Amino acid sequence: MSYHYPIDMSWSKEEVIDVVGFLTVIEKAYESSGVARDDILESYRKFKRIISSNSEEKQILSKFEKESGYSGYLTVKKAREANKEKISMK
Repeated sequence: MSYHYPIDMSWSKEEVIDVVGFLTVIEKAYESSGVARDDILESYRKFKRIISSNSEEKQILSKFEKESGYSGYLTVKKAREANKEKISMK
């Protein structure tokens, strides 16, 4: 990993943990053999409690995708549409 997470310095420690947790789940979906569908959706729900505006979500996920090459949007979309227990973005 040679990139940085898009973090807002106004977030609390817990909020940073939840945002980074969501971005880590996205990474795992791309880098491992898969992530539990429920883990993706639960971490996304926590992320959305912090980032409630769609425009801010789009900005953060765009920055993350630009840095890492991993799409949060496509990962969540696949998790929502899939009937499988594990989601892999490989």
